[in-house]
Amino acid sequence: MTPSAIAAAFRAEAAKRVLITDGAFGTMIQNYKLQEADYRGAYALELDQKGNNDLLVLTRRDVVDTITRQYLDAGSDIVSTNTFNANTISQEDYGAVHLVREMNLAAADIARRAADDYAAKDGRPRFVAGAIGPTNKTLSLSPDVNDPGYRAIEYDDLKNVYKDQAGALLDGGVDFILIETIFDTLNAKAAIMAVKEVEEDRGAEIPVMISMTVTDMSGRNLSGHSVEAFWSSVRHAHPLTVGLNCAFGADLLRPHVQVISQIADALVMVYPNAGLPNDLGAYDEQPETTGGFIREWAEQSLVNVVGGCCGSTPPHIAAMAKAVEGYAPRPVPTNKPVLKLAGLDPFVMAA
Repeated sequence: MTPSAIAAAFRAEAAKRVLITDGAFGTMIQNYKLQEADYRGAYALELDQKGNNDLLVLTRRDVVDTITRQYLDAGSDIVSTNTFNANTISQEDYGAVHLVREMNLAAADIARRAADDYAAKDGRPRFVAGAIGPTNKTLSLSPDVNDPGYRAIEYDDLKNVYKDQAGALLDGGVDFILIETIFDTLNAKAAIMAVKEVEEDRGAEIPVMISMTVTDMSGRNLSGHSVEAFWSSVRHAHPLTVGLNCAFGADLLRPHVQVISQIADALVMVYPNAGLPNDLGAYDEQPETTGGFIREWAEQSLVNVVGGCCGSTPPHIAAMAKAVEGYAPRPVPTNKPVLKLAGLDPFVMAA
């Protein structure tokens, strides 16, 4: 299928019901108690690799494949690639930059094979999202408090990092590019431009999913943009889905979900954390609790796609799938054309 046909098939499924995406990889990987040798495998890498979860698609493919299939068993319609940090910036910390393309190809292959296997079993379409994280650099803020004008990376350089990763994920067989956990709106715009350049190079539309993360209760990300301003800043990309992930649990995220639901003329996808971490950094929220919060969203027609982020597990995803069963998906509004601008807050030019 062409990318346009895949996007159309996704929209058709989303018109029938609230769809389910997957949950956290990091949480599940921690349960395996892997040692440094598991991460490293047979690669001759100078730095310690423990914690380099993205490398596991090459060295412990079985772990990533098993986790992916557990989420499909739980009811996921979408599975994402284990590539949150599979970019040259993040992998520089591990001395594994030369493996980045190989990581993305392998991760996409794992997710693609699993999704196709499950679709073949029951005839229900499954989709693969190529996950692109924000990197550890920011275009909007200086890491040096003594030099506000300093930037650790330039726009074009970050765009090219994203472009390389997106190209590899697409070569590996993903359906969509998921630009997620966006703490800096300008980073997201660089990622969007990267995908647009890949589109131009390949002569084909590439569906994108865009997901912001809020960093405080006021509903702003790290670069200071409100949910409304963020949407005004990225709407030109005509994303397949837009929404929120990470940040808080579903209870605290709800007001911001309501905001994006009201203003976005795109499908809304939200995947919160399993509550807030405890003093030891672990997540205690039980699946039935998360499911109860998600049911409220479905009852009020706030979402089209739901799933989990930090702390979530297959039981959390199964609870969400059960919670939204039978509820109609959020109707996508048709907004009248109007000039919308954004600084840290939105500005709407009245007709």
